Amino acid sequence: MNRPRFLPLLTALIIAVAAAAVPSSAASAAPAGASTGPGTVMLIGGALDDDNSAVYGEFVRQAGGAQARIGVLSASSATPHSSANQVGKLLERYGAAEATWIPVNVKRDGSGDDPEHAALAASMTGFFFAGGDQFRYVQSMIHPDGSDGAVLAAVRQRFLAGAPVAGTSAGMQIFAGPDMITGGSSYHGVRDGAQPGYFDTDEVLGYWPAGGFNFFTSGLVDTHFDARGRNGRSIRLAADTGHDRVYGVGEDTALIVTGAGSANETARVVGSNGVSILDLRSAQVGQVAGHWSISGVRWSYLTDGDTYDSDQWQVTTGATNAPLVPDSRPAAPPTTDVFGSYALRDAALDLADAGLSTATAGTTAETAPPFVVGLAKDAAFRAYTVDGLAAASFTDLTLSIQAG
Repeated sequence: MNRPRFLPLLTALIIAVAAAAVPSSAASAAPAGASTGPGTVMLIGGALDDDNSAVYGEFVRQAGGAQARIGVLSASSATPHSSANQVGKLLERYGAAEATWIPVNVKRDGSGDDPEHAALAASMTGFFFAGGDQFRYVQSMIHPDGSDGAVLAAVRQRFLAGAPVAGTSAGMQIFAGPDMITGGSSYHGVRDGAQPGYFDTDEVLGYWPAGGFNFFTSGLVDTHFDARGRNGRSIRLAADTGHDRVYGVGEDTALIVTGAGSANETARVVGSNGVSILDLRSAQVGQVAGHWSISGVRWSYLTDGDTYDSDQWQVTTGATNAPLVPDSRPAAPPTTDVFGSYALRDAALDLADAGLSTATAGTTAETAPPFVVGLAKDAAFRAYTVDGLAAASFTDLTLSIQAG
């Protein structure tokens, strides 16, 4: 049996924290469960290329351009100083006046409550959170009772006053609200379901009921989405925890969110890959061959320039996109590793291009049992192209998962 690895002092609190969802803190500049404020939230799916000027440049601009003073947080990293140094050099290369490491570190007890670190954070015009392991941010910046540490309280106060926050990989995941993913693979997650906690193995789909920093809460979020085949794990977690929407952000790509937490929340995609939005409002969970199954998930895939209105659940395609005219051909043969790197994304785009097919399916490489992921086009499905030759994005593709 895999044993969960919890923080000391938190093992006994997980049920209480889950019930409270997001406790408040009188010591914080704003309670952990407060509505997010006017600062832009930049969700970066990981593996951000150093030359991605669209993402880095936009963040620096939002933080004040040539006057930007950006605080770099890297407690998630196994080598926090070097990680922060690398990020800082890039931010200054893209025009920030100053990028400064705020030295919160899981190896330095109390660093998340250090008054000098908090004062440093309070002087910044924006914040960039590096990748690694998101649970290290929980360990170092959130108190055992769920309240903000002093540095997080200062970051939150600046965010509520308009400072943008950006996070890549684990630095993005920590922005999540309740039921933040802590780890796990798609196959084992689909097969076994989600468990609250933090685990040492990728064979357990783990989640933290209280969530992360609660900067972005209109759906679950997941990172490295297509490159690591994470559709399955995020769909299973959403179904198990009662969420009806997932944002899966691809590598070298950002979802730039304005008005986070409000009725005016909108998001724009920037980068070389895409963002998946999974809509579970009409999904049906059941059993097939004695194993968990789901049908009726609606999948939209957005690329650079596409925008999304979360209140209206509405996609607007970018100015360079045009409706796709599919080829007169059938879909490619089904993949036999459907949760492999880019396999499901590529199968979906191929199906969009295939004018003679309305559905396709792929199977998992794992066979105990195998699962089948089905994709289908119905009357609501739309696909778009940038170059006129192939599908770049789509909306309302139907997805199902069942044992096969």
